[in-house]
Amino acid sequence: MSQTPQRRISQRIGSIAESATLAVDAKAKALKAAGRPVIGFGAGEPDFPTPDYIVEAAVAAAHDPKNHRYSPAAGLPELREAIAAKTLRDGGLEVEASQVLVTNGGKQAVYNTFATLLDPGDEVIVPTPFWTTYPEAIRLAGGVPVEIFAGPESGYKVSVEQLESVRTERTKVLLFVSPSNPTGAVYSPEETEAVGRWAAEHGLWVVTDEIYEHLTYDGMPFTSIARAVPELSDQVVILNGVAKTYAMTGWRVGWMIGPKDVIQAATNLQSHATSNVSNVSQRAALAAVSGPLDAVEQMKTAFDRRRRAMVEGLNAVPGFSCPTPEGAFYAYVDVREALGREIAGQTPQTSAELAGLILEKAEVAVVPGEAFGPSGYLRLSYALGDDDLAEGVQRIQRLLAQ
Repeated sequence: MSQTPQRRISQRIGSIAESATLAVDAKAKALKAAGRPVIGFGAGEPDFPTPDYIVEAAVAAAHDPKNHRYSPAAGLPELREAIAAKTLRDGGLEVEASQVLVTNGGKQAVYNTFATLLDPGDEVIVPTPFWTTYPEAIRLAGGVPVEIFAGPESGYKVSVEQLESVRTERTKVLLFVSPSNPTGAVYSPEETEAVGRWAAEHGLWVVTDEIYEHLTYDGMPFTSIARAVPELSDQVVILNGVAKTYAMTGWRVGWMIGPKDVIQAATNLQSHATSNVSNVSQRAALAAVSGPLDAVEQMKTAFDRRRRAMVEGLNAVPGFSCPTPEGAFYAYVDVREALGREIAGQTPQTSAELAGLILEKAEVAVVPGEAFGPSGYLRLSYALGDDDLAEGVQRIQRLLAQ
């Protein structure tokens, strides 16, 4: 009697899509290693080194035997205290250390949160364009991502009316991201409050990713939805980390802040999944969040300069339209008018095909809109050196001008 062949890979894991941004970055690095002069606009990673005082704290921690042992799964107590203090300093929100869970990077905070909040079939409203990991983490938790698209005409920001149009009896969570990856959109204090009050009115949880809180431009303030709408306090989870603010992407320290019962449940999950974050990285993060913001401001000044240069250069590309981002370090370009016309002997019909053509012919790596939602857009990070940025944009200009 023959048996039905068993799956080698579970359906749950087999259905996960590869991170498109990491895939683009990996391909660019592989081409560079092969000797091709590829310029990568794919990864959302500051090109600056981690500030010296943070590195020095890590070196000292590595020499201290107390950091050679297991530590609490929820994070070093002094780091949890420091994150609570930093949240008050930077976001105006008072929380207790017991409301903080330190995670292995921001991605684990995202996964922990949705795994803790969602039951199978629960719906999460995901404003689109979205960061690639959100829908996958929601699906892994058994939830259903419900996308609602806001284009360049609305500054890539969804309205309360749009949110209401997709709310159902299964809606449990609203994902709110400002400043945004991938668009660089920043919701004003008034817009943030309106969205938060709508969520509170309907008893929804809000998961808010604030990892780009220090990167806003042109006088646009960062507004935490948790502070803007205090009545959300028992149904909001804040995601954050040191990666973007302090140029610490490789250190892998993030956190989630929420009601104590949610944090305890997520801690239980993490105690089985990974246990504590590396103690050396936690000590580095402690130095980062407790220290001055001088280096952060210097990096922000450079990002602002690159932002303006990139927007100007991309808007000079035939068929490209690039709104000026107000936050983060990404430009999200509308390339719909560039599609369907011949470029270097090819006629790309989608932004994925256009991104492939740009990589092949101009040796510039960009991420297509399909990674974040609908086709017709490209994301370019301006977290790279000024010279590479200028050269990369010029290559795209020359290619599209053909």
